[in-house]
Amino acid sequence: MLDHFRMFADYNRWANRRLYTAAAELSDAEFRQNKGAFFGSLHGTLNHLLAADRIWMKRFTKEGEAPSALDAILHDDLAGLTAARVAEDERIVAWIDSLDETRLAAPITYSPLSVPGEITQRLGPTLAHFFNHQTHHRGQAHAILTALGRPSLTLDLVFFLRTDGQKWAD
Repeated sequence: MLDHFRMFADYNRWANRRLYTAAAELSDAEFRQNKGAFFGSLHGTLNHLLAADRIWMKRFTKEGEAPSALDAILHDDLAGLTAARVAEDERIVAWIDSLDETRLAAPITYSPLSVPGEITQRLGPTLAHFFNHQTHHRGQAHAILTALGRPSLTLDLVFFLRTDGQKWAD
């Protein structure tokens, strides 16, 4: 499972780079236009992804800053958001690389923002949620881009495995 999560950390970084490259081609008005996604605009969606990743990483590592709301706007400008995303992706890759199988099987206890109380579960399945959540909202970001008339992005894991992530396919 460890290599599986390392692959997903690498894939996550790759997919975010592609998404942010596409976002950089938008006007500021397009970037902020509400297209009906969970967090409205691409601006809101990308901020949510960063906020959620920081919340989870704080839970996992007990380090770093984490917002107290899922709709927090951590960076109002794309340049600041991009720099923060790159740094967070590198943090995720490094942390996943530091894990071992024993740690994946160990429990993690955290308090959700949306439900009072504590939840305890194994780290491995929680990491599966962490990466699945990113994919879910990147899909919404993709839909926003196409709704704005932009070309469809190829973000499929299998495409990653055939290109930049080939080391994971061997």
